[in-house]
This record gives sequence, structure tokens and C-alpha cells, in this order.
Amino acid sequence: MARPREFDETAVIEAAVQCFWTRGYEATTVRDLAESMGITSASLYNAFGDKRALYRRAMDHYIAHSFTDRVKRFEGRLPPKETIRAFFSEIIERSLNDLDRKGCMLVNSALEVAPHDAEFQRVVADVLVQMEAFFHRSVVAGQRDGSITRSQPAEDLARLFMGVFLALRVLARTRPDRPLLEGLVRPALGLLDGG
Repeated sequence: MARPREFDETAVIEAAVQCFWTRGYEATTVRDLAESMGITSASLYNAFGDKRALYRRAMDHYIAHSFTDRVKRFEGRLPPKETIRAFFSEIIERSLNDLDRKGCMLVNSALEVAPHDAEFQRVVADVLVQMEAFFHRSVVAGQRDGSITRSQPAEDLARLFMGVFLALRVLARTRPDRPLLEGLVRPALGLLDGG
């Protein structure tokens, strides 16, 4: 009979997220993870498998509690144009409040892990497809209700906003400056009004 786990799985996954997010995948050791999670290396292996398997669990947790959560909180609860504005406003605030300049774990993974790992390349690509779809739904809804201009195709605007998100998260790691970040987003949002 297997012994029950003696730790809060959500809490240790969140600790793993913070460890990977701060250090990156390659620089994080199993010892670093075990220490930050407050468990032994043996418990880590028994509960989560190897470092790569734990990274996948940490990524899934991060995505669910960042992008997926943000979309659920804004989409359908705010008017379409305000949904897009709120999305970027929250990203800017989180970026400015990130004293460790961790950026976005998804974007970090896209740059560090995905180029060398087909599974993580798919994970990142799937989230970016979902992000593009979120922006597309928002733009189409705004074009339908007249709050967003039809001067640009919804597909193009959705892809532009995805690119702005990526640029914003990369810039925030090295230059977390409010005028810079807001200046990056403002012209893109102006396109919603036909500007």
C-alpha cells in the first residue's frame, strides 16, 4: 500500500513554478527544486518524476494561473475593447511590480527550452494559438457591436496583439519602464479605433 503524500501538492507545484521561473530550466537543479519545495529529492522523484516532468507540471500550473485565468476574468465580463485593454494593463502592472524581472515563464520557456524540445515547443505554440484566438474573438465581438473599427482584419489585429504581448514581456525583463511599456501598447490599441 502506497503511503499518502505528506505535502500540499498545489503549494509544492507553486514553489517549483517560482524556482523555475526565477532561475530558468537549465540553471535549476533538482536540489534547488527540492529545497524550494520543502521536500526531499526522493519525494520529488517519487511524486513528480524527473526534472523535465516537474517542469511540465509547473508550466501547466503557470499557464492555468496566468493566461487562462486572465482570459476567464476579462472575456465576456467586459466589453470587447475593454477586454483587450484590461489584458494589456494587467500585463504592464505585473511587469512593473516584478522586482526580480522574471518576465513571463511561457515566453522564457519559448526562448530557453522550446527550441530544443519538441514537446515544449508544442506547449508554447498551443498557448500562443489560444492567445491569438482570444484576441481574435475580442476583436470580432467589438467589430460586431461597433466598438472596434473594421478598418483592419480581425486576424491581423489578433496577430499584432500577440506580437505586442511577446515584445512587452521581453522588454519588461530588461527595461521595466512604464512609459516604454505603455508606449509599446498604446499605438496598437489605437488601431482598434481606426487610428
